Amino acid sequence: MTLWREYKRPASLAEAIHDLSSASGPVMPIAGGTDLMLDLRQGRHAPVHTLVDLNDIPEMTALEEREGKLFIGAAVPISRIAFSALASKHALALVEACNLIGGPQVRNMATLGGNVAHALPAADGTIAMIALDVQAEIADIKNRRRVPLAELFVGPGQSSLITGQELLVGFYIPCAAPQQASAFKRIMRAQGVALPILNLAVWLERKLDRITKVRIAVGPSGPTPQRIAAAEDILRGQPLTAEVCNNALEVLLQQVHFRTSPHRASAEYRQHLVASLLMDTLETAWQRAK
Repeated sequence: MTLWREYKRPASLAEAIHDLSSASGPVMPIAGGTDLMLDLRQGRHAPVHTLVDLNDIPEMTALEEREGKLFIGAAVPISRIAFSALASKHALALVEACNLIGGPQVRNMATLGGNVAHALPAADGTIAMIALDVQAEIADIKNRRRVPLAELFVGPGQSSLITGQELLVGFYIPCAAPQQASAFKRIMRAQGVALPILNLAVWLERKLDRITKVRIAVGPSGPTPQRIAAAEDILRGQPLTAEVCNNALEVLLQQVHFRTSPHRASAEYRQHLVASLLMDTLETAWQRAK
């Protein structure tokens, strides 16, 4: 079975965008390919005429401080982020998420851009970056722009990126300041490498015994990844006490929409689990922010 007819390996971003826009048939970018190749082989993806390999583009494989932010190229492998001291310093929640994606072989191939572009509501890397207030950089044949990460998602498995015209270049993550910290945790089935039953990321800033700023993301909480703004409002300006956490949990359950999955868990079970997951992740980020 032929999975594609042409394979391009551009050496620059401009060349990659040209290859995408000038392809003579259906075209897809590829870096790790751990999702795309499986979908093509199993018939879950429409046939592709041209694959554009992004691994030789320096900008898309960069992991560095840039413009006062941490920049991670969309083609950076998950394992590189998982072992990065720079990422641990500024985006520990993302590092923790990357360490839980697939197994070692998958992490060595899979990329952060692919994790995001697949647009799953509970993708570990995505949930962590939603809490970290990440901006995505997108390029097309005319210009480049940055958008809040949440704007890339329109539904389960559906990205707002225009196939064949737009390319996800990378991600800009605010650098951590003193008394700011993040954490990521997830619950999954015990056997093998499993998809998450539930995952949750927290970023917060504390001053003395008060939470001054906070961002929370839970997956899957709806058709697209999202922040839980109502729970953040309850926590902001408050000490981290059991009462405050319970109040935040109450409004979180009003905002999220857990669904029953025959392969993961029931909605009721997720509602039960999120109480301990929220408290545990908040407490971890709170202690780190000392």
